[in-house]
Amino acid sequence: MNVLLLAEVNGGALSVDSTAKALTAAKRIGDVTILCVGNGCSDAANAAAKLDGVSKVLCAQDEAYGHDMAEPVSDLIVSLSSSYSHILAPSTSASKNILPRVAALLDVMIISEVTAVIDADTFERPIYAGNAIQTLKSVDTIKVATIRTSTFDASGEGGSASVERIDAVANPGLSEWIEDRVAASDRPELTSAGVVVSGGRGVGSEDDFKIIEALADKLGAAVGASRAAVDSGYAPNDWQVGQTGKVVAPDLYVAVGISGAIQHLAGMKDSKIIVAINKDEEAPIFQVADFGLVADLFDAVPQLTEKLG
Repeated sequence: MNVLLLAEVNGGALSVDSTAKALTAAKRIGDVTILCVGNGCSDAANAAAKLDGVSKVLCAQDEAYGHDMAEPVSDLIVSLSSSYSHILAPSTSASKNILPRVAALLDVMIISEVTAVIDADTFERPIYAGNAIQTLKSVDTIKVATIRTSTFDASGEGGSASVERIDAVANPGLSEWIEDRVAASDRPELTSAGVVVSGGRGVGSEDDFKIIEALADKLGAAVGASRAAVDSGYAPNDWQVGQTGKVVAPDLYVAVGISGAIQHLAGMKDSKIIVAINKDEEAPIFQVADFGLVADLFDAVPQLTEKLG
């Protein structure tokens, strides 16, 4: 089996965490070739070549690939597809846009959010907001799938794969990049952070959300939020954790003022240790928490932040 793995490349640099975790899943299927695309992807390709278990790295460098536009990247992948039995990518906002288009062009099914690889044809994925696991067997000639990286360990380094430059394909010109608006932050990226502190509707306001941020900064953590907090305007959309947000699996997840709706649990229940702070002792979040504190968050969180020094 030959696998083509689309790497996550941001600003010309390889997102090692997500790519290395998706590589772990890909290696369970067969021989892995990593594809790096971008306006400048040489550094990303060289970094990918050092990952353990990579047979070859393809680098497609073109201005059309600089902003993860689905149409030109999909056409490139389809042009390479005849050499591969599987086309995979870490489940990111970019791949969720690109791979369904690839599947449609190949007239095959898209297999989303794979959490386990049983064999080359059989995969597990969550359904019903993570309350059930579906075992899916595909008979498609080419399998196209996104990998939920939170359930796989990252492959280490030590590889020495060759890097091959490939030509871009014609840009179909169906879409055009206008601009990126990215918020600058010194905090860790949410999906790869080892510690995450999240606030919910119980925090009460955007101003009060600063106590969540203060605790996160003390812990060197990323900041998350429930959908209720985001919808209420307490936190930006890119902090949202849950079924319609980001899926995280840090070593420590601190849920503050979060009731624990199943949609939120779907995005964080694989965390190694879950700590919940909520004044409602009947809140569902306590059913999944390893440690629970029934207390008013406006008393408990500032005290905890102070004790952390």
